[in-house]
Amino acid sequence: MQSEQRPLRADAERTVRAIIEAAERVLSADPSASMERIAEAAGVARTTVHRRFASREALVDALSAWATRQFHEAVEAARPDTTPPLVALYQVTANVLRVKIDWSFAMSSLAPENREAARVHAEVVEGCDRLFRRALDAGVLRPGTDLVWARRVYYALIHEAAQDRAEGSGDADERAARVVDTLLRGVGAGSGGGALAP
Repeated sequence: MQSEQRPLRADAERTVRAIIEAAERVLSADPSASMERIAEAAGVARTTVHRRFASREALVDALSAWATRQFHEAVEAARPDTTPPLVALYQVTANVLRVKIDWSFAMSSLAPENREAARVHAEVVEGCDRLFRRALDAGVLRPGTDLVWARRVYYALIHEAAQDRAEGSGDADERAARVVDTLLRGVGAGSGGGALAP
């Protein structure tokens, strides 16, 4: 009996994934798109979408939960606590950018009160702080660097890199290299050893 049910379960999971992926594509292009358009893009009947998701809000919630899991897995896949700090910084950046680019609608629609998203983001902040401390200890960051400020700048750079839709802005790896280079070297001509005089 169990072996007969597994293909059905796998089939149902594939259907849900197809609907979620279609929802991301369709809603990124048109946030007001109907469930019917999402069903059409997923290649399933509208009734199938409604059977899996009671409402459009339920579908968007599922989409956000899916993106949150992808985000968490992207950070963990870089092994930021054990990989050399500079390598980990680059890999985390590239992985996160892939999620932010591929799941842009879902990532932007996360509700502030979403407890799972808040938990994941808190874990990511803690992990980022650990990685930045390791980078400081390894000499990747200048002695005396304000790590909280560095993280905030890093997050802002990732956000801008994910938003950049300009032609030639590059894939996730190229954007990650630009983010890490800007974080570590800045854009000024000087060495950046101290504060600028007024």
